[in-house]
Amino acid sequence: MARKVKDNLNIAFIHPDLGIGGAERLVVDAALGLQECGHDVTIYTSHCDKEHCFDEIKKEQVKVVVAGDFLPTQLFGRFFILFATLRQLVLVLKLAFTGVINKHDIFIVDQLSTCVPFLHILSKARILFYCHFPDQLLATRTSLLKKLYRLPFDLIEQVSMSFSDFVVVNSQFTRSIFFKVLNMVKINPNVVYPCVSMEQTSVLPEDEKLLSKIIGPNSRYYLSINRFERKKNIELAIESFHYSNQGKDKRSKLLVCGGYDKRVTENVEYLEELQTVVKKLGMKYSTISYPQYSKTPEDFNLPTDLTESKVLFITSVSGSLKDLLLQNTEMLLYTPSFEHFGIVPLEAMKHGKPVLAVNNGGPLETVISVKQDSANLKTATGWLRPPESAKWAAAIDESVEFNIKNPSFFKENNPQHVYEKFSRDAMVESFLVNIEKMLLNERRISLLAVLTTIALNFLIHKSILYIFPLSSTVFLLIATLFIASGHYVPGVYWIFASSLPYA
Repeated sequence: MARKVKDNLNIAFIHPDLGIGGAERLVVDAALGLQECGHDVTIYTSHCDKEHCFDEIKKEQVKVVVAGDFLPTQLFGRFFILFATLRQLVLVLKLAFTGVINKHDIFIVDQLSTCVPFLHILSKARILFYCHFPDQLLATRTSLLKKLYRLPFDLIEQVSMSFSDFVVVNSQFTRSIFFKVLNMVKINPNVVYPCVSMEQTSVLPEDEKLLSKIIGPNSRYYLSINRFERKKNIELAIESFHYSNQGKDKRSKLLVCGGYDKRVTENVEYLEELQTVVKKLGMKYSTISYPQYSKTPEDFNLPTDLTESKVLFITSVSGSLKDLLLQNTEMLLYTPSFEHFGIVPLEAMKHGKPVLAVNNGGPLETVISVKQDSANLKTATGWLRPPESAKWAAAIDESVEFNIKNPSFFKENNPQHVYEKFSRDAMVESFLVNIEKMLLNERRISLLAVLTTIALNFLIHKSILYIFPLSSTVFLLIATLFIASGHYVPGVYWIFASSLPYA
């Protein structure tokens, strides 16, 4: 019979690295939302730095368990996917050996699906996989060697995801890519949009002081918020700001903020590359490390050339400072192309601010572009343009004129748009609907899972025989333990193993 839906579920999230990116924001929001609905929630992760995570994690508003962090994340700047896979497997094996794996009714796994077959085999919980985007499309393949290196991981992604009971994706754009790329996964995914919290974050006094120091009383600023990764194309914001009229206005600045981890080589290199772009355009810049500022805000020495700087780089801002910057910006410049969804535009719109984004990928589902004939003035939330600095510069200038003519337009339109479609309540409700569908269906028993289980037990069987030649009693004990815990496939295997002659 299909399993009945329980009022109170024990739900576990498994996420590789609980930093401050969009995927991490979704996990934290979903965990908090499900917890508020009365469910028991735990987030399992391979890494969580309390100085590089969201405020809710710092304040321990949801339980977080770290396992596997003793393993490195890379070797000589390479093999990231290999070590991410190993770290996740160590995490799941720890859950299995400690018995915690059987305490959960549901596992919600995202980003990396390698652990899904192990959860399927070692527990009776249902598994929902949240696909932000196929991992194989995120990897670079600049040489034949890299292509060969990625092949087994691409196959693992498809095979392992097939062990899920249910799959959801973050946008219709990702769903269309899912069908094209993950053709071995015979599951029709639903869309669960990420959310933004509609609650106002309490702004810290030290953040207000910082903003007042870097932006004068008669100044204004445009804002870019992204992780410091090349695929985010942050130079588009720098170039378009420079070529716009605002780039020539002494009162205007560009603030480039986002996640920055000195452990990640690309973060370090890309920030330096962006600073070079600013210099080549003839502008001055300053850089502020927010984590260092937040430790000793009273004693922190700000760059001496702040007033002359046209571009300010601020690394790893807190939720408090990010909210403050979004509340006071003229416009968000959201630069990534073919972004799978993009949460920052929603955060800007929540505060009644317009968004300039690239006209492809996720923003097509979140940003409603102002039409030239103003035919959609009741619903527009910003501008969508091709990723060309000249067209973006024109859109920045157009937004200035538009806001002069319609000073309260975005303040009224944008928060309502976000609340109706992208609030935490809307996302949690969508999660619950999909969880209910998953629980009302029979648990998927994959033939591949059965064969994999038998193969693993066969390897263990042969290993025990090598150490203990006469092991029939041991095998019978193992069979009893498996059957008693409800794992019937391995139980039957070990009964068969115990019946074989070992003389």
